[in-house]
Amino acid sequence: MTDAAPLSTGIRVLGAIVGIIACVGVIYIVSGPNSNPQTGRGTPSEATMPEADGAAINKITRDLAKGALTAFVVKDDRRQMPELSFHDGAGKQRSLADWRGKVVLLNLWASWCAPCRKEMPSLAAVQRRFGSGDFEVVAVSLDRDGAKAAQKFLEETQSRTLRLYVDPSAKLLETITALGLPATVLIDRRGREIGRLLGPADWTSPEALQLINLAINESETGS
Repeated sequence: MTDAAPLSTGIRVLGAIVGIIACVGVIYIVSGPNSNPQTGRGTPSEATMPEADGAAINKITRDLAKGALTAFVVKDDRRQMPELSFHDGAGKQRSLADWRGKVVLLNLWASWCAPCRKEMPSLAAVQRRFGSGDFEVVAVSLDRDGAKAAQKFLEETQSRTLRLYVDPSAKLLETITALGLPATVLIDRRGREIGRLLGPADWTSPEALQLINLAINESETGS
């Protein structure tokens, strides 16, 4: 009987040690060696971790194609725009490369295009709002009569804030693979297509302004 107490005490101590070891094992299994100690979840992979400081995250996604921009097609894989050649109001030859470093909203239109007439004032408003060293609406007329007809149209639609650009040959329509007018392409600072819209749109709508603002503010390294 005198040995019973020490034996009982030893068993209790041994049980406590086993219990502690078991608990430690459970904690390790649940948490893992690289887990967040506050959540018990594993460390996120590189694919889900935030990018390093200075690296931009491209926020222009298909989710922006809604409301007034439902028909806007965002390009998942931005590709370089083809060489585009046209003339300004003074007859000087211009190319899209002249705007490298700027975000460009390229719009193809004609004076005989009724939807173009309705759309043009909103493009002029966007130019007034965002026009700068970072952004320009480049609206190119495809009228066969050239600058004279185009200038009259801009005046009639009160869109004088838009500079005059013309392509009487209408080759631009084929070059960018557009099926009709108006056709609008949003181009990033590196000359790549962000997306396009075939048909008219209200470019002063909240959706359009958000899209343009994001394009202007994204980093050159971010997409």
